Amino acid sequence: MRHKPKIPVKKRNLLALNRKRVCRFCKDKTRVIDYKEVKLLEGFIKERGKIISSRFSGNCAKHQRRIAEEIKNARFLALIPYVRV
Repeated sequence: MRHKPKIPVKKRNLLALNRKRVCRFCKDKTRVIDYKEVKLLEGFIKERGKIISSRFSGNCAKHQRRIAEEIKNARFLALIPYVRV
């Protein structure tokens, strides 16, 4: 009877961090990305006003492009600030 080799704690934590993120917009087809939904868009902006990359947000390329476009539209209409100090 064989048992699994023990994985050190450090390596186990790294394996948990590298888990594939799933795009929340692909998962929930009813969600709409719109420039008027400021609360949703603010979740994809850092403290200083930069747009969070898809690597961290977990969005697919298609939805990441759409989010960036809508954030820029909302900024242009002064719904979201360009920079936060």
